[in-house]
Amino acid sequence: MSDEQATRANWPLYEIFVRGKRGLNHVHVGSLHAADDRMALTHARDLYTRRNEGVSIWAVRSEHIAASTRDEKDPFFEPSADKVYRHPTFYDIPDDVPHI
Repeated sequence: MSDEQATRANWPLYEIFVRGKRGLNHVHVGSLHAADDRMALTHARDLYTRRNEGVSIWAVRSEHIAASTRDEKDPFFEPSADKVYRHPTFYDIPDDVPHI
């Protein structure tokens, strides 16, 4: 393994999220290794938006993402079940209100 390959092997892993022209949210599109944040954004642009379909890119170091596990699914989300006020069941939403 060359010195350059050894250096690249130590680059952090980034998770890439892209928001499309017609989308309202960012969607996870893949992962890549990069030396820094700027390089991650540049490589993500070149790799995941080659046809000009993206309007925004997020590059997040994988080590900074915290996630719940499948095993804790029920106990983790259980407290939200008793918060009925979070669900739009107490009022009518007009038909002309978009994105709800």
